[in-house]
Amino acid sequence: MVRLKGMTWNHTRGFVPMVATSQRFGELHEGVTIEWDKRSLQEFADMPIQSLVESYDLLVIDHPWAGYSAASGVLVDFNESLSPDYMKDQSEHTVGASHGSYSFEGKQTALAIDAATPVASWREDVLERHGERAPDTWSEVLALARKGRVAMPGIPIDSLMNFYSLCLAFGEEPFRGEDEVVGAETAHAALEALRELAALCDPEIFAWNPIRVYEAMTRRDDLAYCPFAYGYSNYARPGFARRVLAFGDTPAFGSRGERLRTTLGGTGIAVSAASPHREIAVAYAAYAAAPETQSTIFAESGGQPGHGSAWLSEGLNAASGDYFRRTLPALERAYLRPRYDGYLHFQDGAGYPVQAFLKGETTAREALADMNRLYRESLGKGTKRA
Repeated sequence: MVRLKGMTWNHTRGFVPMVATSQRFGELHEGVTIEWDKRSLQEFADMPIQSLVESYDLLVIDHPWAGYSAASGVLVDFNESLSPDYMKDQSEHTVGASHGSYSFEGKQTALAIDAATPVASWREDVLERHGERAPDTWSEVLALARKGRVAMPGIPIDSLMNFYSLCLAFGEEPFRGEDEVVGAETAHAALEALRELAALCDPEIFAWNPIRVYEAMTRRDDLAYCPFAYGYSNYARPGFARRVLAFGDTPAFGSRGERLRTTLGGTGIAVSAASPHREIAVAYAAYAAAPETQSTIFAESGGQPGHGSAWLSEGLNAASGDYFRRTLPALERAYLRPRYDGYLHFQDGAGYPVQAFLKGETTAREALADMNRLYRESLGKGTKRA
């Protein structure tokens, strides 16, 4: 008898597909049992891998851990554990940069089983009742927000991810230099644009992550639109929540009319290098990430696949209001944030000054100074930068 333990995150999208695929894997591999624990979304972002690899065989992680994992060797390198043909299929059918996001210094530290980036969402029925339509431009978002019908996630980590998006919209990619996150002019413009929208939303958004935004939008009838929050196909599927949400691409921003480029999220399945059952754990990870599993058991159990073939599935799109097709363009152009060993020191702290600025508690200059300090500190935490 082989008993594996896994750790994932606490939402239908994060937990149920792991249980479902593990159940089927156990049926296909007599004597193998996989048990899953779960942590909150915030704990998922904050909890260090090094505190988990000794207790769990399988870990669902996000890609900013790739640098640390490659440098420390705490996770199995799938390039050494799986066939070249399997890895080629994963690479060729990635959703945006999802597969490559777990590759660092030539080591593939996880397989992309879940793909996500902030996308737009709305309640068709609420918009219709007020004679409105889903905004297509930033100015239309602000106009709808002035009527009290817009929400966005405002907790520190999401405020930071959306700050990256606005920096890109103003023409500068963050983290290109060694001394500052982004130029002062770009940073101030991005912060001001975010604060303009935040000031038109209820202050309760500063306690909301994407899940809480979607729960509010589906439980209440006053919120009609969100311009960017990490997409959850669950809320596009009838029966999951009180009301169904429609999802689509982000609004156009600026004079050139280009749609906002948001910050890649999603999750990957990793195997602890300390696992006494590495071979069977790798076999399960490969099963969970395989195109057949991703398009069927994984997705049908509430998952949001990382394999591109699933995003084109007629059945999955029919069951989710075309969620996958309508949001795929945003995934394909999503911004890949840094993954260097040390980056997480920056990410863990930099959302707080952004949020403080959005709440009117600090100046843009002070917020950027705090971010730049954390950035410089982060560059000294690890071994490699990329």
